[in-house]
Amino acid sequence: MKHQSLFIRLAAALAAAAAMSALAASGLLAAADGSASDALYQRGGGTDGEIVVIGMDQRALEELGPFPWPRDYMAYAIDYLNADPDARPAAIGIDVLYIGASGSPEADAYLVDTVSAYDNVVFGEAATFGSQVVDNEDGFYMDEFSVLAWNRPFDALYNVSKAGHINAMKDDDGIIRHALLYVDVPDVGREYSFARNLYEMWCASKGETPTALPATNEHGFYYLPFSAGPGGYYDGVSFLDLLTGEIGNDYFAGKIVLIGPYAAGLQDEYVTAREHAAPMYGIEIQANAIDAFRNGFAPREADARVQLAVLFVLCAAALVWFLGRRLALALPVWIALSAGWVGLCTLAYRYGTVLHVLYVPLFVTVLFVASVAVNYVRAQREKRRVQHTFGHYVDPAVMKQLLEQGSDALELGGKLYDIAVLFVDIRGFTTMSEALDPPTVVEIINKYLTLTTECIMKNHGTLDKFVGDCTMAFWNAPFPQEDAIYLACRAAMDMVEGSKAVGEELMARFGRTVSFGVGVNYGPAVVGNIGAPKRMDYTAIGDTVNTAARLEANAPGGTVYISRVVADALGDRAKTTSLGATIKLKGKAEGFEILTLDALE
Repeated sequence: MKHQSLFIRLAAALAAAAAMSALAASGLLAAADGSASDALYQRGGGTDGEIVVIGMDQRALEELGPFPWPRDYMAYAIDYLNADPDARPAAIGIDVLYIGASGSPEADAYLVDTVSAYDNVVFGEAATFGSQVVDNEDGFYMDEFSVLAWNRPFDALYNVSKAGHINAMKDDDGIIRHALLYVDVPDVGREYSFARNLYEMWCASKGETPTALPATNEHGFYYLPFSAGPGGYYDGVSFLDLLTGEIGNDYFAGKIVLIGPYAAGLQDEYVTAREHAAPMYGIEIQANAIDAFRNGFAPREADARVQLAVLFVLCAAALVWFLGRRLALALPVWIALSAGWVGLCTLAYRYGTVLHVLYVPLFVTVLFVASVAVNYVRAQREKRRVQHTFGHYVDPAVMKQLLEQGSDALELGGKLYDIAVLFVDIRGFTTMSEALDPPTVVEIINKYLTLTTECIMKNHGTLDKFVGDCTMAFWNAPFPQEDAIYLACRAAMDMVEGSKAVGEELMARFGRTVSFGVGVNYGPAVVGNIGAPKRMDYTAIGDTVNTAARLEANAPGGTVYISRVVADALGDRAKTTSLGATIKLKGKAEGFEILTLDALE
């Protein structure tokens, strides 16, 4: 039975773990897991002032007019930043697309001439992605991440400057957690990001070796650890301040200067992993990407298949443990698994590995709650089963202990106990039954059996069985009872006393009477579920039981026979009369002493 239960538990655990793993793999909970991961991982540090964001902000829009501005405005800004050769920026990033010729050829030419005089300017370029049928050696296939268009600075500007793509790509839930390191442009080649080119330019200016490129997926994406939230790189410097000279250009010496949209109307805002409640401007995302390169921290997302395998094993093991366990044993394991996983994720992230934060705590919690519910239903079912099996035969105090023991109480097999055994039989019943009709006989026997049952229950005994007009009961099993021998003898005396009133009633109605003969013995016996799995009885067997039955068989009506071991246990609380070995019990050796129990305190 236990092996079968373990097999069922294991099968249920494997099925549940498979379902949980499939749900995780489906991506239905990816957004929730992403939010949990963001809350744990993206808490960042701060900035060191090496990156400065100059905002094309509302103040500049109000003064210079709506965007786009004439391109010579940007030329003035670049020229102002580089005005002092000894205090110029290490790199200047322009997060603006200058595609094709503008309406002012003179402004375009001025921008080209200005940029050509310096080597520290990087402009933005961008790809348009979409689906496209691709033909290769293996045949046709649909490329969902195909470059449909490539937008770069107009040729004259492109030829005198550097450029990097500024594509900001959202996850499926609309959150930016990843950056795109490069774009493979047909007929152009691999174009690296705006942030990477600015970082390498800064390294060249400082004489430093660039950190290694982060590991990416097949499309060039990598996990982006944010250093600062919205406004973290912005010190209130407006693009207008460059044109008016409101701020000294030495403020930007040796730094990375980023110029880009910084007003809501310019539609360059994104929700990022760092802060879900407040959007971040695209130029700040570029600043975070640059700082990630500078810090050399490039956490890599663990293989999804490995994480699913770990999830499967943990869920299966958790459910195997939870099912059938008491809450006191299941609760600490649930807490340990959930909190331990979060701790492991935190530690792994510090060492550069990104794990799914949500799945293990969520699914282990679901399994824990489900198992508590299942265990409760099972416990209630087992209580009803025990009540059905023992309810009519066992004292309520014993029943309570059996319910706490649960299904183990119903396992086939027995244990050795020292028990007090009582047998009681009706004397003269056979003669009476021959003279009365069957319904009356049944009525009489029911009165006597009700009396014996009440006496047994009142004295906390276990009613074993009825055999015709005979009743068997025992004490001190399946749980120890204080003064079990006294309780058995008290029940015997109550039966003898109670039978007097029933006998008087019978005499008045039928002119006949009956009485009880009772036997009580104490000693070792096997108590348990005896029989077959489909038909068993909860009973006691052994020589102690047989001797009690022999004592009852020899006891005259209205008399209680006990053994010497019972009399010794009662001591001064009982008045007894020894019959010595005058009565020979079947199956007992010569010299077995029998006593009558005359009175009991």
